[in-house]
Amino acid sequence: MFRLHADRTLRRIATLGALLLVAACATLAALLPTTNAQQRPRRAVTNANQQTRPTTTTTTQTSQQPTPTPSTNQPGPVIQVKPSSQTPTPTPTPEGQEINPDELITIDTNLVNLNVRVIDRNNRPVHDVQQADFRVYEDSVPQEIKFFTREEVPISYGLVVDNSGSMRPLLNQVIDAAKTIINSNKSGDETFLVRFISSDKIEVLQDFTADENALMDALDNLYIEGGQTAIIDATLLSAERVANYKKGNDLNDRRRRALILVTDGEDRSSFYKESELFARLREMDVQLYVIGFTGELDAQNGGLIRKSTKDKAVNLINKLATETGGRAFFPNSISELPQIAQDITRDLRTQYVIGYYPTNKARDGQFHAIRVQIASNDKRDKRIAITRTGRIATAGNISAPAPNRNKLTPPDRKP
Repeated sequence: MFRLHADRTLRRIATLGALLLVAACATLAALLPTTNAQQRPRRAVTNANQQTRPTTTTTTQTSQQPTPTPSTNQPGPVIQVKPSSQTPTPTPTPEGQEINPDELITIDTNLVNLNVRVIDRNNRPVHDVQQADFRVYEDSVPQEIKFFTREEVPISYGLVVDNSGSMRPLLNQVIDAAKTIINSNKSGDETFLVRFISSDKIEVLQDFTADENALMDALDNLYIEGGQTAIIDATLLSAERVANYKKGNDLNDRRRRALILVTDGEDRSSFYKESELFARLREMDVQLYVIGFTGELDAQNGGLIRKSTKDKAVNLINKLATETGGRAFFPNSISELPQIAQDITRDLRTQYVIGYYPTNKARDGQFHAIRVQIASNDKRDKRIAITRTGRIATAGNISAPAPNRNKLTPPDRKP
């Protein structure tokens, strides 16, 4: 009897021990992966195609902050681009390959392209000039024309509209004139819209697009706002934007680039100086068409001081047009805007494109004056060729940023 109870006790102990052993093994098995994971350091996975590159930060300033002032350590103002739900697509290169939006494109600048407008004595466009009639001079030295066409080419242009307080009574008519210009767009043309006031309020309401409805909607969103007008800043940033848009190899790049600027011409507080603006414009091939409502400058306050302000504004507008081969308009009333819009679209469509390789091969960073004339045996039928006044012989090739629809910053100010 005692032996029977002892056997039962031993069997129970053995069974309990087996159960405890199984439970311990299961617990140990469950703990092993965790222990190994803790002992093994994690590995950072990096995309083999991903490269480290500098990033650009767009700084948004509030209206309470002061307007930026020139400084050797301070970067210039930025164009603020409204967020878009559309993801930018990579831009195809001339060879059909796609590039990263932040890559640098190397541009061959040997070939100089000129967009030439030809008019008669009455400022009417002339359409029948032959290549043999053109004479091109750089620094008074004749140049051989290597490329010539009268064909229409796609136009990339920006509408840059002053939205400061002085434009309040004109805004609706300006919008209508801008719509007239957009309605003339043809296949391949692309337009962007900028509204500006002060240096910290230069906004792209609509980036480059061929969608006329999107452009019309953006125009309807223009509104007047107080601030110190920064015409120079808005012009420089917008010109850089259009100059670099779809910029490719010069042999294949036949896209015409232009800005249409609407303003009263009075720059009150720009970050960049006027000399810097024109130095940059000489490096670009962007024509400026300016509609200047300078008559309002005298009407606001009058007096000799305001008169000098008007003269300064007129001079700035005329220089913008002359230096870039564009055209300036000074309407006396808003009723002239529809005709001005038609004149601008006509000028953009009736131009000649001339290309030449400079005889002076030096990349000395100096300005070289360009002059185009038209041979004529009949002095009564004088034809006038209008183009940009010169070029900067940039040292080496230009590294132009690829177009990016999300952000834009000008180059930092150099000491």
